[in-house]
Amino acid sequence: MVTNIATSTELSSLMNKSLGDSDVCIAILDGPVDQSHPCFDGANLSRLPTLVSDVASSGLMSGHGTHIASIIFGQKDSPVSGIAPQCRGLIVPVFSDNQRGKLSQIDLARAINQAVEAGAHVINISGGQLSQSGDADPILAEAVRFCNNQGVLIIAAAGNDACECLHVPAALPSVLAVGAMNAQGLPVDSSNWGKIYQYQGILAPGKNILGAKPGGGVVLRSGTSFATPIVSGIVALLLSIQLARGEKPNPHAIREAILKTVLPCNPEIVEDCRRFLAGTLNISGAYTLITKGGLAQVSDPKSEEVVIQPSQVEDFTPEETIPINEIQQLEPSEPIAPSSEQVSFYSPGIQAAEVTNSESSMTTNIQHSENPMSVTSNNLATSSNVTPSSDCGCNGGTVASSVTPSNAPMSLVYALGTLGYDFATEARRDSFKQLMPMNWSDNGLPIDTPKDSADAIAVPANPYDARQMARYLERNISEAVSLIWTLNLELTPIYAIKPQAPFALEVYRYFQEFLAGQVLDTEDEGYIERVSIPAVLTGETVTLYSGQVVPVIAPLNTRGMYGWKVNELIDSVIAAIENQESGNTISPEKIEIIKYSLRNFLMRIYYDLRNLGQTSMERAQNFAATNIFQYADALVQALSNQSNQGNNSQAVTMQLDGFGVERSPFCRKDSDCWDVKIKFFDPENNERAKRVLRYTIDVSDIMPVTLGQPRIWDVAN
Repeated sequence: MVTNIATSTELSSLMNKSLGDSDVCIAILDGPVDQSHPCFDGANLSRLPTLVSDVASSGLMSGHGTHIASIIFGQKDSPVSGIAPQCRGLIVPVFSDNQRGKLSQIDLARAINQAVEAGAHVINISGGQLSQSGDADPILAEAVRFCNNQGVLIIAAAGNDACECLHVPAALPSVLAVGAMNAQGLPVDSSNWGKIYQYQGILAPGKNILGAKPGGGVVLRSGTSFATPIVSGIVALLLSIQLARGEKPNPHAIREAILKTVLPCNPEIVEDCRRFLAGTLNISGAYTLITKGGLAQVSDPKSEEVVIQPSQVEDFTPEETIPINEIQQLEPSEPIAPSSEQVSFYSPGIQAAEVTNSESSMTTNIQHSENPMSVTSNNLATSSNVTPSSDCGCNGGTVASSVTPSNAPMSLVYALGTLGYDFATEARRDSFKQLMPMNWSDNGLPIDTPKDSADAIAVPANPYDARQMARYLERNISEAVSLIWTLNLELTPIYAIKPQAPFALEVYRYFQEFLAGQVLDTEDEGYIERVSIPAVLTGETVTLYSGQVVPVIAPLNTRGMYGWKVNELIDSVIAAIENQESGNTISPEKIEIIKYSLRNFLMRIYYDLRNLGQTSMERAQNFAATNIFQYADALVQALSNQSNQGNNSQAVTMQLDGFGVERSPFCRKDSDCWDVKIKFFDPENNERAKRVLRYTIDVSDIMPVTLGQPRIWDVAN
């Protein structure tokens, strides 16, 4: 039985009230979309430049993306009549036909941020990754929180693993999860369920859903992947109706209305009601509640985890293509009752939720690049751990050999991480090995002692040894241009860094110094723990040797580049304390307390704030973390267990409680100002008031700047 959603009685009634509004924007984070398909003739669609530069083809990811886009944006009286044909659409390719749909959670977060900044109200993600706890990589979790804070709703597939299991991002707070049901209103066998979904998940039609096929024609597919855009389209119509009523569009209020009006499972009829999630979609109930008004925005602040796969389900029979000349003979489907099978997308870490008429699920793994990389052309969104669920042949991507800029406009980045490097090709790596001199080691550590030293041992050149590379570049800095430099979070590259003329050589010298500092002993005064890079996104991408694709950022000069020399920073704070204590020497015991407090502070700052440095809020957070020590005196006062009024025996024992950033109500014209609030608590006294350090940052320029002086006060615990 074909589920032609446009013929549903409830949906037809809603579409009689609105076919959408061009001021309502839905972003489709999926595979490439064949916008030349007849169903999109007249649709208001824009493709954002992403790390997936594929042109829509006959590949699985293109088929997945085209089908999903047509469910929402298919034009009236075309081969596929979509739900919200007059809304604006953003096509954000994240699954690649050439990469088997691989997408990392970090890359998904990047695409989410991009969609929000492009004006999306709703983000459709028909994919995900299995997560035992429902947690996600902190960067993805932060991107989802960013959506919630910006009033943007993510609608994501619950997954097609046929188990009590969770997918991210569907299981993350503030997301609306979608499972699939058949024409009889029963959950399809492959649709996932789980405790979190009972509070933020619904069932929608997902069996034999009619949609467009690349190259023309239509096809039936099943799975949570195809139930998800049905819900996204209905949310878009409800937003359009809010606009028509003179109200401000409120996606999270609509989410709440949908969850409050679901049709619950009847335990007297159904054996296992857990599989119904919170209940089945009730379009008329949500419409009635929305038009009555008075709904508050839903927000569930909670945490998340690390890998995502596209969730797609396919039957084990070949997909069914329906000739366009037979489309008028299709019978209307029963009332909206989803049906689906399971489709998963291949990608390192993220799966897509889809069912086509041939069931196969894909797995995804996060890849870390420690090998040579090669450069390819691409755009600003990334994919590397999300994959559609079915074998699309995407895992065997080829490596290109040149960088090609996209037409994407430049945007600012202020990112924190560790500096890494790689080689464009194996030949490039081997050329370094031949050019780098023999090393001489004592106890296994490279040193600069003469080779005729008594304990000297010959060590062959190893271009992967950062100590050897740092020493080689110190004497041959022009060779730095032959490396591909990366900014990493732990072992995962998030950007490739490509300095621009006329200051490229100076930037490369900084890179060499940072690299040399990173390989020092952690107790060494010059040890560099992290680096801060202010830059612009160029629109280029680089494909690493492992196959991971990352965007290229360009530092325009050395201004603002900073190495976190932790030991020097601590010494500066100790000097500030000695200055406050009239030059008195601090006891060794007290110095240890200070070092512990500050190291703990820096670790919390870095790990709590892991992000891509892409949004203005993230740039403010990262700049605040980098430059907190410019306020050494204020930091000492904030960390002190006592105020310094008339007391010269301070003990720095306060610990970091929280680090928040919110848009400042006061700002200069044409600026982008954020108030940073850092809270500290006394770990030895739970009843003691918390201390707040606040200052303001303007991130409108490539190099952020602090405004005014910091303020410190105590607040009730």
